[in-house]
Amino acid sequence: MTIWTALAAATLCAIASPGHSGEAGPPPPQKSETLIRVLLSGGGRAASARVSSPSGFNLLGSGGSLMARGNAGAAWRIERDGRRVRAVRPDGVPTVWAEGSIRAQPVGSGLMALDGSPYRGDLVFTGSDSGLAEINALSIEDYLLGVVPQEMGERPPGDSAAVQAQAVTARSYAYIHLAPSRAYDVTSGVLDQVYGGVAAETAVGSQAVESTRWIVVMYAGRVVNAPYHSACGGSTAAASEIWRTNDEPYLRAVSDRIPGTNRFYCDGAPRFAWTRAFDATTLNAAVAQYLATYASVPGRKPGAVRDISIASHTPSGRVGTLTVSTERGNFVLRGNDIRFVLRKPGGEILESTYFSVATAPAPDGSLARLTLHGMGYGHGVGMCQWGAIGRARAGQDFREILQAYYPGTTIGPAP
Repeated sequence: MTIWTALAAATLCAIASPGHSGEAGPPPPQKSETLIRVLLSGGGRAASARVSSPSGFNLLGSGGSLMARGNAGAAWRIERDGRRVRAVRPDGVPTVWAEGSIRAQPVGSGLMALDGSPYRGDLVFTGSDSGLAEINALSIEDYLLGVVPQEMGERPPGDSAAVQAQAVTARSYAYIHLAPSRAYDVTSGVLDQVYGGVAAETAVGSQAVESTRWIVVMYAGRVVNAPYHSACGGSTAAASEIWRTNDEPYLRAVSDRIPGTNRFYCDGAPRFAWTRAFDATTLNAAVAQYLATYASVPGRKPGAVRDISIASHTPSGRVGTLTVSTERGNFVLRGNDIRFVLRKPGGEILESTYFSVATAPAPDGSLARLTLHGMGYGHGVGMCQWGAIGRARAGQDFREILQAYYPGTTIGPAP
């Protein structure tokens, strides 16, 4: 079985499969699809790209004029020269250079492939001084098929209500990030929502997207940003606890405790509780590399760390401000900035701001060791994904899950 046959079979199975706990019911009446443009990995730095389609494809210029036709299965190379782009046939014959962009559009309802990876919708290529930008233009509903499994993981059917809740939050994010004035709306990585194209799709994820089709999170009649994270560690956080932003009434601290117990809905998360330790070398390297990005450091050289202490806590119990004392003075970090300074040597940011501090001084007055004991993974605002899984397993449907993490919101059709 080819990858194309397997993917088609999986998609048909997902759409035809019966609903599970938390099913949304029949989808709303058909309406026109809203398109989203996703900047794929490479971020405009690719040197060239190869495109193909099992059904064949058309290459269109910026104005929509037909430039060339690609046969089924034939791989063409896309090249750029500054801001100009062109396509090269398998036999080496190129098209004319195009100013602006080239769009590769599959014949019928077929899929496109970019360097062998399958995608729904069209592939758009634009040139820049830094490289070739690769953009996947497709409907939001098709985009979500490649987002939900990446953000939620491959879940069993019993977790469907949590996956449906993830589909609704991801859809809400997509709608409020549409940006007609830019060349693309979202990226395919962690700066927005992780998107893997057709290869990332799963039966449970596809069923969750289809059964919640066009449903979004709303407050006061408008689609809202519905942030989410892996595990809250016992309580979510208000937006202002983490980011330099005003609070929203639907983004406030929510307890994840299971009623009548000492357990939490998200306590099955792999990083519900964690410990991170820094020796002097690792800590000084992290502070030297990252502190000046988030605090005003004279000369951008903070020197050796002498102490780290918690200056304040937020209402949900997270670290609100952290004081980093070095040879050059005291520096205060706030909210989520803390996670981006206390990194591992490989660059991985701190699990959360929900932690306590233990320090061990060296004889010379510097800090010999820092140990953080923490809870949760992620920024902590909005839906706790592992909490949603716990709630689904406790019998809550996706509406109840969304109401729990976004209090005061409703769900309704996207615009």
